Amino acid sequence: MTQFLQPSISLRSLRRGLQFSSSSSFHRSGSFRLRSFCCRMSADSANRSQSITLPCQHEQPVQILAAPGLSDSDLRNAVDSSLFKQWLMNLQGESGILAQGAMSLKRVLIQGVDMFGSRIGFLKFQADIYDKQTGKKVPGIVFARGPAVAVLILLSCEGETYAVLTEQVRVPVGKLMLELPAGMLDDDKGDFVGTAVREVEEEIGIRLKLEDMVNLTGFLDPSTGCRIFPSPGGCDEGIGLFLYRGSASKETIAELQGKETGLRDHGELIKVHVVPYEKLWRVTADAKALMAFGLYEMAKKEGLLPSLKQC
Repeated sequence: MTQFLQPSISLRSLRRGLQFSSSSSFHRSGSFRLRSFCCRMSADSANRSQSITLPCQHEQPVQILAAPGLSDSDLRNAVDSSLFKQWLMNLQGESGILAQGAMSLKRVLIQGVDMFGSRIGFLKFQADIYDKQTGKKVPGIVFARGPAVAVLILLSCEGETYAVLTEQVRVPVGKLMLELPAGMLDDDKGDFVGTAVREVEEEIGIRLKLEDMVNLTGFLDPSTGCRIFPSPGGCDEGIGLFLYRGSASKETIAELQGKETGLRDHGELIKVHVVPYEKLWRVTADAKALMAFGLYEMAKKEGLLPSLKQC
């Protein structure tokens, strides 16, 4: 019988929170200079704007505009959000598209803000980035939602290995989806493994030890950021994929099959599915599951996985 243990109470942050700074050095402080807020209003239109100066193009301020219908508070929240700050940092990072000076950011139009309580959950904007050599604008519609995690749970039972999936209502695609347990990071601390453990408890109803989690995306080259990006042409979401391997009795497998879980007061209507691992790649269209499957198989082939602890 598998015993699912409580995660450690003390979790250390994996990255610092993002914040604006008056420092002019982006590489040292991870910040950029914010110019004075400027709000322009006219009698027949709300033409509100703000400008910022990036260290990588300090002679060309970037104009931040609010789309019609966007409130002043939404504009302020958008510019102050960790989602927007992280995007600006990504632009100027070592592999960022502004880092080499071949492109420039001229304008950002904030189009939509979705609040999750007191913080921004989703941010929609359009960035005008130009290639200096051709003078042409590159595609720049952005749906920002930030980092997330997903967990591939493999349970061994009487010589057979099973994968644990969740069935969830997915309105954007208009159907029910079989997926890995997954979730967004709720704060700016970057606690990927802690979030992974918490999501498993919320969506599956079992508790895992932090030390039993294997970071599959951690096997990627550091230049990738050790995350996977399912849709980089339109969305900034970078996902950390984790692996849990354990053993379970037939009774435990039966208890999990069809179990209804999730945070019902948040609209999560989740049903657990346990499927033979060998059939995983055929029963789900979830990109997270298929990418985790590929990473797991390659890590196993190259001998990168830690030894499985014996109960």
